[in-house]
Order: sequence, then structure tokens, then C-alpha cells
Amino acid sequence: MSLLDISHQTFVTKSGRKEKRILIRHPGSAAALPVDSGGRVLLVSQYRVPVGGRLWEIPAGKIDEGETALQAARRELIEETGYRARRWSKLVGFFPSPGFLGEFITVYLARDLREGEANPGDGEDIELRWFTTEEMDRGIRSGRIRDAKTIAGYLAYHRGK
Repeated sequence: MSLLDISHQTFVTKSGRKEKRILIRHPGSAAALPVDSGGRVLLVSQYRVPVGGRLWEIPAGKIDEGETALQAARRELIEETGYRARRWSKLVGFFPSPGFLGEFITVYLARDLREGEANPGDGEDIELRWFTTEEMDRGIRSGRIRDAKTIAGYLAYHRGK
């Protein structure tokens, strides 16, 4: 599968009416919620063309062919931040927009972090910043942090504490 497979499909509803939909298939994504020993969360900021601006997000990306979600999360954490984690645990998995998009995102908690050298992809202009619990909460409430996988992963982490 390429990054996205777009198709037009017709289906029949329970009432017998024909409906047309545009469907987008996606191989899935994985993300890492990096949390240090002090409880701070490491976010990346990068420009997102569809929203016309930069977003604060957890490191994430598409699952490559032959890769598991956990392998993809590990790879993305290293590529985007340079950090490596010794401990990983699954936090949450979800469909971000199931009305038209078949992408499933799995978010992992990354702990026991070791600093290293980042290796961002071509065209990725990434800024890193540590956020305290208070800054995360305030950022979500104010709309400064508005990326769905970041919010879902962070809330799943705090619900499980």
C-alpha cells in the first residue's frame, strides 16, 4: 500500500438507499509519548500544510511495510528527537477520523529516555520542547496543543497513573 489509497465506494444503507463515499485507506501510524523522570512530556513542533501552521505533537509517523507499530514508534522517536527509550508500554489505539479515513494510530508510552542525535526526514523542520504537566493541561484547554494523537495519548497516560 502506498501512503494513502483513495477510492470511491457505493454501498446500500439499512433503509435501502444507495450512498457514495470517498474512502481513504492508510497503513496505520504509531506514536511515542516520551515522558522523563520528572513527568515532563517531550513534544515536537513542525509545520503542517493542511492546518496552515505549526502544531505541538508527540513524535509519530506511518508504519512502514514489515514494521510493527512499536517498531515504528521507536523509529519515529529517534528520527524526530534523537531520544531512545528503555521502557515501552502501549497507552491507546484509535481511529482519528473513521468517517472517511481507515488510519489506526497506536500510542506508546516511552520511559527511561536517553538523549541522542535526531535524524529528521527531508523537509521536516522540527523544534523540540519539554512540557510540564501544568503546561500540557493548560495547552490542551487553551487550544495551543490541538493534535488528536497527542491529546489522546496524554490523557490515556494520566488516566492510567
